Amino acid sequence: MIKVLIVDDHPVVRKGLMQILSEEPDVETAAEAKTAAELLDLVREREWDVIVLDITLPDRSGLEALKDVKAVRPDLPVLILSMHPEDQYALRVLKAGAAGYLNKDSASDELVYAVRKVVGGGRYVSPSMAEKLAVVVGGDYEKPPHENLSDREFQVLCMLASGKRLKEIAAELCLSVKTVSTYRTRVLEKMGMESNAELTYYAVKNGLVE
Repeated sequence: MIKVLIVDDHPVVRKGLMQILSEEPDVETAAEAKTAAELLDLVREREWDVIVLDITLPDRSGLEALKDVKAVRPDLPVLILSMHPEDQYALRVLKAGAAGYLNKDSASDELVYAVRKVVGGGRYVSPSMAEKLAVVVGGDYEKPPHENLSDREFQVLCMLASGKRLKEIAAELCLSVKTVSTYRTRVLEKMGMESNAELTYYAVKNGLVE
């Protein structure tokens, strides 16, 4: 049996994913977690074949949680499931050690296939992302400015571009407003920009926010 740990902060989403997987005779949705802390406890306590992990969690970002999981269980495949567009996070999570990236809009059709693929040692990405990865690997690729940002800086960029204020970002990331302001300054410097409006225009143009 394929033992799956589902990690998402929305009960309805967890229930939906478990329903999809429960229809497979060789898949066992053995447990679920709603925070990064619960995820790490379960990873340390039990054996899993794959983790289906949301990128947005209340206590820690899924990207950070992914790195924590890989530090404890480097060989455990993690399939990132997100509502965010692929261009926003897919390349980053794959570089961080994820075995695949699946948009939630495709979950009903692709989840079972993606789980089987990563458990079998493969990687799962959409055809469009596979083409982009081929270009990156081939070397004929001019890295866009946002790929020079750290994971946290990139996260702040996307949140600013989504219209969130510094206080909102600070509360969501469990950081001080001053720290978020510092990240904003770094993002603007690295991107060669001067305002949130420029960041928003860039993010929309490059498909980083919807």
